[in-house]
Amino acid sequence: MAADPAAAAAAAAISAVMDWRSSPDARAAAFAYLESLKNGDVRGLASTSFLLVRKDQAPEIRLHGFKMLQHMVRLRWEELSATERNEFANLTISLISEVVGPHEEWALKSQTAGLVAEVVRREGVALLNTLLPSIVSLSNSGPIEAELVAMILRWLPEDITVHNEDLEGDRRRSLLRGLTEALPHILPLLYSLLEKHFIAALNEHTKQQMDLAKQHAGTVTAVLNAVNAYAEWAPVTDLAKYGLIHGCGSLLSYSDFRLHACEFFKVICQRKRPVDVAVAEYDAAICNIFQVLMNISQQFLTRSGMQPSAIDESEYEFATCICETMVALGSSNMQCILADGAKTFQFLQQMLEYYKHYKAALHFQSLLFWLVVLREPSKAKSVARVSGDNSAAGHSTSTGDSSTEKEKKGVSVFVTDEIYRTILDVSFKKMLKNSASASSGLVELWSEELEGKSDFSNYRTKLLDLIKVIASQRPLIAAASVVQRINVVFGDTNQATKSSQDLDAMEGAQLGLEAVVSAIFDGSVDLGKIDQETKSQIHKIFEGLLQQLLSLKWTEPGLAVIHGHYLDALGPFLRYYPDAVGSVVNKLFELLTSLPITFQDPSNSSRLARLQICSSFIRISRAADKALLPHMKNIADTMAYLQGEGRLLRGEHNHLCEAFLVMASSAGVQQQQEVLAWLLEPHSKMWTQMEWQTAFLSDPSGLTNMFADSQFMWSIYHTVTFFEKTLKRSGTKKPTATPQAPTTTSAPGYLHPMSSHLPWIMPPLLRLLRCIHALWAEPFAQSQTGEIKAAKSMTVAEQASLLGETGKLAKSQVAPADGLLDAQREGESKENNIRNWLRGVRDSGYNVLGLAATLGEPLFRCIEGSSVTLALMENVQVMEFRHLRQLIHLVIIPLVKYCPADLWQVWLVNLLQPLFVHCQQALHYSWSSLLHEGRAKVPDSIGNLSGSELKVEVMEEKLLRDLTREVCSVLWVLASPGLNSGLPSLEQLGPSNRMDSSFRDLESLASSSLTGFLMLHIGAALPALRISVEVFSWTDSEAVTKVISFCGALIHLAVATNQAELRQFVAKDLFSSIIQGLSVESNSIMSAELVGLCREIYVYLSDRDPAPKQVLLSLPHIKQEDLLAFDDSLSKTASPKEQKQHMRSLLLLATGNKLRALAAQKATNVITNVTTRNRSSTAHYGSSAEEDGHIGLAAISQT
Repeated sequence: MAADPAAAAAAAAISAVMDWRSSPDARAAAFAYLESLKNGDVRGLASTSFLLVRKDQAPEIRLHGFKMLQHMVRLRWEELSATERNEFANLTISLISEVVGPHEEWALKSQTAGLVAEVVRREGVALLNTLLPSIVSLSNSGPIEAELVAMILRWLPEDITVHNEDLEGDRRRSLLRGLTEALPHILPLLYSLLEKHFIAALNEHTKQQMDLAKQHAGTVTAVLNAVNAYAEWAPVTDLAKYGLIHGCGSLLSYSDFRLHACEFFKVICQRKRPVDVAVAEYDAAICNIFQVLMNISQQFLTRSGMQPSAIDESEYEFATCICETMVALGSSNMQCILADGAKTFQFLQQMLEYYKHYKAALHFQSLLFWLVVLREPSKAKSVARVSGDNSAAGHSTSTGDSSTEKEKKGVSVFVTDEIYRTILDVSFKKMLKNSASASSGLVELWSEELEGKSDFSNYRTKLLDLIKVIASQRPLIAAASVVQRINVVFGDTNQATKSSQDLDAMEGAQLGLEAVVSAIFDGSVDLGKIDQETKSQIHKIFEGLLQQLLSLKWTEPGLAVIHGHYLDALGPFLRYYPDAVGSVVNKLFELLTSLPITFQDPSNSSRLARLQICSSFIRISRAADKALLPHMKNIADTMAYLQGEGRLLRGEHNHLCEAFLVMASSAGVQQQQEVLAWLLEPHSKMWTQMEWQTAFLSDPSGLTNMFADSQFMWSIYHTVTFFEKTLKRSGTKKPTATPQAPTTTSAPGYLHPMSSHLPWIMPPLLRLLRCIHALWAEPFAQSQTGEIKAAKSMTVAEQASLLGETGKLAKSQVAPADGLLDAQREGESKENNIRNWLRGVRDSGYNVLGLAATLGEPLFRCIEGSSVTLALMENVQVMEFRHLRQLIHLVIIPLVKYCPADLWQVWLVNLLQPLFVHCQQALHYSWSSLLHEGRAKVPDSIGNLSGSELKVEVMEEKLLRDLTREVCSVLWVLASPGLNSGLPSLEQLGPSNRMDSSFRDLESLASSSLTGFLMLHIGAALPALRISVEVFSWTDSEAVTKVISFCGALIHLAVATNQAELRQFVAKDLFSSIIQGLSVESNSIMSAELVGLCREIYVYLSDRDPAPKQVLLSLPHIKQEDLLAFDDSLSKTASPKEQKQHMRSLLLLATGNKLRALAAQKATNVITNVTTRNRSSTAHYGSSAEEDGHIGLAAISQT
């Protein structure tokens, strides 16, 4: 070592970095030295690294040396000559003999294997063919050598199984071809090693030779890891031919190897039958896998059924792996066994047992299987099969059909009605979440502890999807099953109260009812093709349930809400059986009036229940469609009567009016207009009066007077929210049941029903929003009372949302529901009252503006753009980030998207200029604070927050990121294709060296390109351009994703026009910023798009402007000849993909591999010191002595 100063210095630097006693400065200096060595002369790097991996070095130094060699092979291999690469390969192979000692650390063996594989992948097929005989010979030397050979074989196909952008094209195909040609040598070798060392491990265990047994077991594990690397791509028929399916199947019975063996089958089972393979051979191999898995599965199911207490967690873990594998097999390859009816039926029965199983993890895996196989039949088939009682003959080995016919029919022919009933029964029971109120000793309910599973809402969604699928295929069975479940959970209907556990069960059954009814009556089933007897039975079942619901006398608030939900779940049924609609309407009004209006109840349970019942009117109106039209007058009269009696609160009235709008939407435009006029008339009379506007909206101080009049304050709130509801609910009826914003286009001559009302709605609303915004501006902000100042801070719900803790909120902390805001609630402070009002009016007011914008011309022609700009932008400088983000999302983006092109000048310039100017300054300041001081400085008033200062910092950063993304969303909309139809593509523009006369004036694009229009207005364009370059240095990948299309539009404009300033900005500032963005690791997910932008700038602008070449030449590691070679490479290909690859390689070279976004993508293929380990707590093989003190010989014996 003393003879080589570079190696000695490197070893010392590695020791300094690894030594915890080193000072920070010493560690930093050592790290810098090692980085300089990696980026320095490539031959010096190779020479030094080979010296570092010698056996006389300390293990940590050798380990780092191997990593440096891998770094060189991955990133700098092309810098070596052919002779040097050959010498490097020989030296690498010679390292194998140095790490095969019995006491050599596993990490070093792994790194050596990874390095050898990396060199083979880089050099290609020739080296692989040269290497194979020597590694076969080496594997015969002993278990340690065989383990190392298995590691090498495991890493060879890494670039086939893991995407590597550097290996696209010929090199990747060459590697795949070479490995495929070598499979007749590799696969038999792997099987031989598996068999040989497994038997040896058992023999040595029998002889009590524990050390030798451990070595052989470690080899078996290494071979299994290697086999799994080939299972993903090697032909399944080859894996069967060379015995690997048989070998891995045999190991499923041995606890120390079974998880690795199961992974092999899991990988294979996810593959589908190739089109270029002999079907009979492939199906035979898959049938064999079916039998192997079913045998081991049956052993577990039998044991867990007879002695569940004898099954430990490791066995459940293995069972879960087997179940996952069977799900993959059945989902992808079920057609392979359909010809064997007995085997198919046995497989389905096992999957049904998993679905019924006590362990939720097993049930969840089976759920995924049933979702796939039951969705398999086409709609025509499911319609043809919907009948009352069909029993499949799947358990018979002879059905009279050929295998081809069975394959066409799919699994459904084997699924009996009893299977359907069982799945439904389990699904209804599993609808509950595990909690103190919903616990059962008979079944394990879903809980947060199920690692790796989707959250409960997603799980429940899958359950409901499965219920819908079954209901669409067996409607009568589904109807009978869900009603049976409802009768069970209802219990004694005469009980005045129910336990929380009973309420949970009733809610779960209601979701099941909703799923079944919607599947049968909402279009999944063609009712016209169901036989009359079945249809009559379904009608009888639901009619009986409806009569039972109508006879209930529940008055407790919780039960009343559930009662209403059950009634609205039957909405689609009422569409086909309208005779019962009147009774349902009367029952809902009976439920509503049975609950008292009380302001003294701190929990507001009664008023919340009343609101929920009013919401049931909306849901029934949406689901029952025209069936409610004959009852509109009766509903209107009842509403008027209750309102006159003082028994209907304002929020409840708004809900019922919303239901009216939904009903009217199914009656045609004329009726909808009449209903709107009727509903809006009382609001119009109040809203347009000048007295209240003069008193409260002349200046912000007027609002303080309104806050003193609680009743009028909430009256204003309900009026604004009603405008919001009318805009959401009116217009052309949507084909889906989901409420959506009104469509902007319809048939020619169509005028939205709300169009005529916008002229009187908008002016007071804009004045109201202007006054709210001014509450944060001086001098009004200083003169406010303490209550108003405190009311401007965040609500507890807003704080929880920013912290991601919404699930932890108590009911009292959640923002009050719309109808609870009629007056100040008992015990609630005036501060909270004002805070809730401000938030509610702002939310709904912004929504009214945004929804009105989607109507297009009616809004933009009915009011002056200057009044909107004044209301929204006058005090934008003092807006908190949360409010500014909301304004952009709900108002600015719709205004930009739907503003007619001839009004861009009047509306958008005046809106976007102050917005962009302020946002650029605010974001620049806050991001600078975050990146340089570690804390984002935002103007938001957080309010009282219990907990650490860290929570405040988290909230501030979240506010900053949310606003950044929203501002970038505006840029994304500005560049959207629909608003830039006149912007030509780069392909249309042709080569970069075309004549100057072909360039257009920017003005010629201003009417057909919103981005081009923006560039003509320097006041709005400059801050937008600053944001577009600064965002690349802000560590927010989502914001960068949104701004990419805007940058692309700028490039197109720079290429298409003769605008010199824009071209210079793109060629220099934007180009530099994008390259800088590639140095931010979080941008790795869109690195390909960023490299694409760099390619467009250079290819289309470098001949017209010197800046792109100057930018590249300013990078630290580029030379003039590198750029010339790059130009030459570009000239030889017209493929954008290949040009992007050349650009990517040049950027890495020019920056010394410092672009983290590109390096992070490369790092996906780094060989690390890991292997596929047992997921259980049993012993691991092949690791160092520190990791394993013993072999765990109990695991080697057959379980």
